[in-house]
Amino acid sequence: MSSAESTWFTENFDHSGSSIGFRIKQQLHAEKTPFQTIEIYETTDWGNLMVIDGCMMVTGRDNFLYHEMMSHPALFTHPRAKRVVIIGGGDCGTLREVLKHEEVESAIQVEIDERVTRLAERYFPELCESNNDPRAQLLFVDGIKWMAECEPETLDLIIVDSTDPVGPAEGLFGEAFYVSCMKALRTGGILVQQSESPLIHLTLIKAMRNSMKAAGFHAVRTLPFPQPAYPTGWWSCTMARKNADLSSFRERGAATKQFVTRYYNVDTHRAALALPEFMKEALGD
Repeated sequence: MSSAESTWFTENFDHSGSSIGFRIKQQLHAEKTPFQTIEIYETTDWGNLMVIDGCMMVTGRDNFLYHEMMSHPALFTHPRAKRVVIIGGGDCGTLREVLKHEEVESAIQVEIDERVTRLAERYFPELCESNNDPRAQLLFVDGIKWMAECEPETLDLIIVDSTDPVGPAEGLFGEAFYVSCMKALRTGGILVQQSESPLIHLTLIKAMRNSMKAAGFHAVRTLPFPQPAYPTGWWSCTMARKNADLSSFRERGAATKQFVTRYYNVDTHRAALALPEFMKEALGD
């Protein structure tokens, strides 16, 4: 943090030569868990802010962009996803969005660090509204190990809502993990993973997509979307599908959805499937 007239929390991104900062009122919490350091701040304009190992994870004001795009495009692409697993996602915002879909019969969240969820329940209660839904199950174990041991062809959708590919999350971005996901998905099943910023992480995105294809996934698509709290303010998720394509989705279902979203709709889904020229060139779409 640096002080002038106001106090700010600023995250610097050496890779892109840029930074993002939020003006804060006070630090609400700080602790070191067995896995990472978690801090919570109250900001002046962006609600509460969660920081893990110095990296901004979620704010009260803009998290809906990420959580909606990590869940609804995949759920409206799959014809009827009954069993969903979220790897990571400890703030529970993605779980909340998944459970807005009445066809989902089971949603298992596998988060390695229980403290992320307990702090979210305290400081981001709006994200945890569905934690007590009878369809929800919260597990606090290693997601890589859990996926490796998952019974074959028992899942319809896997959402990897992870931190950056360092520390506990590093193994979530490799071919071995994607092979586990491929095995666990039923035919037509979908894997969706947060895939960093298209502006500065295209090399990583391309490597992820190649590893997904090497693991046996039939189709891969990367969907960009805005995310002010993350490096460059522009983020993405990448979907991969088993034995089916990703070129279309249930547009009528999305248009007549019986729940509220703030960003996701038919048009934002359709637009996210249309890549900018530089991404098409780099990724070969």
